[in-house]
Amino acid sequence: MRIAPGLSYRVLLVGGGLRQLTRPLFEGDALTMAGECGFSEALDVVRSQTPDVMLIELSSRDALEAIERVMAERPTPILALDPGVLSREQAFRALALGALDVAERPATPGPDFWHSAARRLTILAQVRVVRHVQGKLKRLAAHEGPEQPFPMVAIAASLGGPKAISHVLRVIPRNFPAPVCICQHISDGFTEGLAHWLSLETPMRVLEAAHDQVVEPGTVYIAPSGTHLLVRPERKLVLDGRPPVRGFRPSCDLLLSSAAESFGRRCIGIILTGMGRDGARGLKEIRERGGRTIAQNEETCAVYGMPREAVQIGAAEEILPLDRIGPTLLEWVETC
Repeated sequence: MRIAPGLSYRVLLVGGGLRQLTRPLFEGDALTMAGECGFSEALDVVRSQTPDVMLIELSSRDALEAIERVMAERPTPILALDPGVLSREQAFRALALGALDVAERPATPGPDFWHSAARRLTILAQVRVVRHVQGKLKRLAAHEGPEQPFPMVAIAASLGGPKAISHVLRVIPRNFPAPVCICQHISDGFTEGLAHWLSLETPMRVLEAAHDQVVEPGTVYIAPSGTHLLVRPERKLVLDGRPPVRGFRPSCDLLLSSAAESFGRRCIGIILTGMGRDGARGLKEIRERGGRTIAQNEETCAVYGMPREAVQIGAAEEILPLDRIGPTLLEWVETC
C-alpha cells in the first residue's frame, strides 16, 4: 500500500518527549505532525484533531488505558513504540486493546528505524479501523442516559454545496421538528450572505450560528467562516477557534462527530457534494452511534469527493440522488 501523490497523513504523538525524538519522521512529505499530548489527554485530542494515525510510546500502563479509550470512542490506527520499559506481555496487551502494530524502539534509533516507522505509519493511516469490542461494551455502558427531546440534522458540504443545500432545504416545512446544523466550506466572509440567501430558499429560519446559542427545531444554523461549529449535549452550539483540521475551519468532521456524541441515535447526518474527504469520519460516527446517514450519489454531485469517501468507509446508510434527500429526511425525522 502506497501513499497517494501529494497526500500527507497526520500523526498524533502520544507520550512524553516524542516531539524531539521523532523529528526524522517528518522530514519527508508523507507525514505531518497533528500534535503531541500525554496519555490522559489522548482521547480529547483525537476528538479535536482527528489524526489519521497515532504513534504512542508504551512507557507506562497509562499508555494501555489511552489505547483502550481511543479504540472504544474514536477508533484510530495506532502504532505502539515499545522502548522496553514494560514487559513484552504488555506490548501484546496493546495489540489486544486495538493497536494495529508494535515496533521495538532501540535506545538510540537510527535512520533505518525511522524509515521503517514512517513506512508503517503511512500504511496504518490508510487502514479503516473499527471500535474494539471490549472497549465498545464499556463505552455503551458509560454513555447511557436520557435521550434528547428532539432529533438533530447535521449537513456537510463543500464545492457545489450551496445549491445542493438549498435543494434539500426548500422541501422542509417551517414546523420541521429538528434543528439543522450546516458546515459548508466557503470563502471567509460569505457565511452571513449564505444564511440570508438560504432563508429565501426555505420556509425555515436560517441563522449564522452564535456561540452558546441553544438550538431549536425548525431553525437552520450555519457554521461561520473561520471557526469550528460544535454541538454540545445540553443542545448548545460552540464556536471553537482551534486550528484547522486537515486544512478546514470550519471542519465538517468536528460538526458531525459532536452531533453524534450529543444526539446519538436521534442524529441524522447528510454529506453532500464536495472535494476531499472532510465529513466522512464524522458521518461514520453518527452511524456507529445508531443515527441515520445519507450520502449524495455521484450522478447528482458537482464533485463526488466527500460523499465517495463516506461511502468507501461504510459511513452512508443510504446513497441517494439530490431530489430524494429532502423527502427521505422528512420521513426519517418522524421516527428517529
